[in-house]
Amino acid sequence: MAEDEPKKVIKLVPEYLLKRRKAYQAIKATQAKLALLEKRKVCRGKPLKFKRLEDFMKDSHRKHRDDTRIQRSKNRPRTPLPPAKSKLAFAVRIRQIKGVSPKVMKVVQMMKLRKIFSGAFVRINKTSVAMMKTVEPYVAWGFPNLKSVRELILKRGQTRIGKRRVPLTDNTFIEQHMGKHGIICLEDLIHEIYSVGSGFRVANNFLLPFRLSVARHAATDKAGLLKDLGNPGFRSTDINTIIRQLN
Repeated sequence: MAEDEPKKVIKLVPEYLLKRRKAYQAIKATQAKLALLEKRKVCRGKPLKFKRLEDFMKDSHRKHRDDTRIQRSKNRPRTPLPPAKSKLAFAVRIRQIKGVSPKVMKVVQMMKLRKIFSGAFVRINKTSVAMMKTVEPYVAWGFPNLKSVRELILKRGQTRIGKRRVPLTDNTFIEQHMGKHGIICLEDLIHEIYSVGSGFRVANNFLLPFRLSVARHAATDKAGLLKDLGNPGFRSTDINTIIRQLN
């Protein structure tokens, strides 16, 4: 039976045709590589966005309002400092800052509140109180208690090593990076932040801004979320309620 089967004939391809196909494949591969590189260059840049005239007017109005508010606050008597026992404040941004004054934007960046619902610890002094007044319509701040400080650091405490965000879960890691400042564990870090000791600046710079979570109904009921959080500005000890809602 095997002898009756016809033998398969392999068609030979001329050498010049093989070379032409190989050259064509090399050209297509080069073109695909160049197209990929060009696409990456385009993706790196920010895409052009159409902006309506109403948006320009709204941003201009908000910027003018901020400049007027800051100028008026300079003519008013200075806000008295909080009691001496209140050395630590926690600030959280609960409003959008699109189109605000450059002065407000600079203060927001100095306080490390670039993203909405991000928070950071602040030492209370004349400079920090003046900064709070500058960003008052966008930031809620007050005096956190020990429970709030502990929960924030234990649950959302992170630091940056190179380009990575590293959660603070290992005391050995903390001792390795903060041991020279006398901070060898999470409890030492919490104590240094809450007591605003001599190493507060180093400890606060070691922490990244806290990325607080938003309630589930925020996507569908934004007005309800803002109503629950309350108005921005000085909230005294009510800041602990906001921390419970967002932490």
